[in-house]
Amino acid sequence: MARKYFGTDGIRGATNAGAMTAEMAMRVGMAAGAYFLRGNHKHRVVIGKDTRLSGYMLESALVAGFTSVGMDVVMTGPLPTPAIAMLTQSMRADIGVMISASHNPFADNGIKLFGPDGYKLSDEDEEAIEALIDGEVPLVPSAQIGRAKRIDDAAGRYIHFAKSTFPSDLRLDGLRVVVDCAHGAAYKVAPDALWELGADLIAIGVKPDGLNINDGVGSTAPQALGETVVASGADIGIALDGDADRLIVVDEQGRVIDGDQLMATIAAAWARRGKLAGGGLVATVMSNLGLERHLSAQGLGLIRTKVGDRHVLEAMRTRGYNVGGEQSGHIILSDYATTGDGLVAALQILAEVKRAGAPASEVLHRFDPLPQLLRNVRFAAGSKPLEAGAVKDTIAAAEAQLAGRGRVLIRPSGTEPVIRVMAEGEDAGEVEQVVSRICAAVQAAA
Repeated sequence: MARKYFGTDGIRGATNAGAMTAEMAMRVGMAAGAYFLRGNHKHRVVIGKDTRLSGYMLESALVAGFTSVGMDVVMTGPLPTPAIAMLTQSMRADIGVMISASHNPFADNGIKLFGPDGYKLSDEDEEAIEALIDGEVPLVPSAQIGRAKRIDDAAGRYIHFAKSTFPSDLRLDGLRVVVDCAHGAAYKVAPDALWELGADLIAIGVKPDGLNINDGVGSTAPQALGETVVASGADIGIALDGDADRLIVVDEQGRVIDGDQLMATIAAAWARRGKLAGGGLVATVMSNLGLERHLSAQGLGLIRTKVGDRHVLEAMRTRGYNVGGEQSGHIILSDYATTGDGLVAALQILAEVKRAGAPASEVLHRFDPLPQLLRNVRFAAGSKPLEAGAVKDTIAAAEAQLAGRGRVLIRPSGTEPVIRVMAEGEDAGEVEQVVSRICAAVQAAA
């Protein structure tokens, strides 16, 4: 069933336009609140946000919507997305809401919803809420309107939780760490947690002004982090995105370590300690073939899913894995969290660097990735280039050419008229040729 409002990760868009207006946020609050009014207990929703200017507007509108249908509201202020998932569980709330557009620029915002178990909502739940958004939601009598309050210790609760995932026999004393919080949701909690664990800390991206989230900083722009690590002689740098559910690391030489290398590091460490469940990890179709070969050489498996951390988590839950994630840095450690948590993943990485007593460049470089190339090809709305015979033939020829030595992945974007063409193989020149031929075929058919 086609969705009108919900995308792959909640509702997202440019603020004060389309689906991301105060009016829509209020209707989402009314609809989600009405949907989760189950049982005779007093109902509660936890609402967090990142540091975008529009967060104030959307927060107020959501509060109005939830209270109008009888839900009490607890507001946390700026906190990472995984903190809201955790607090939804620990506070016995009926629903959790995170106001964030993740790694997008400040002008965008979004609404992510969590169920009482701390997990993102199912497709069925989202479809039911969509129907209520466009329908008539009954308002409660005046005496049953919900109450709203802010809690002052939410950040402390999350810091305590995050630190509890770090090995109790270790400290970060003597490790110089640069943390880049993208001027986002973790700008207070991440530096505080690392400092409390003993790190010699340098923090950047910790001065949000409502407009600078993800602007030249954070996991999608690691250049500033790399420069700071090298200039300060730091041992390692960690970068989070705007809502801190994503992690990218920079080694002492300023080189970026992506999610594939980080997952490989954690999986190997957990396997050594008998802690790894499922005999491997779960990643998406975008993860490098080098990761798959590396795991296989260690006797570990790799399950691939569609792009999106919700697909990774679904496979982890159904198949019994406790490590999974995406090349982009969404890393899910289900022993600790119900969603990706950049800070918790970073603490696992820092623990391994500390235990090894070796440079991050040695500890975290687990395999040599195969050359991988991704290009986007736009097509005219309404056309179906992937159904053209010439395109199918070109893709089939490319798959045959790389068989056993690489792979081809072609997928349409779910949000715009774009075909994503990816190939990887042992020879960079061959990969370039394969991608170019497929792109040319798609453009000719578009």
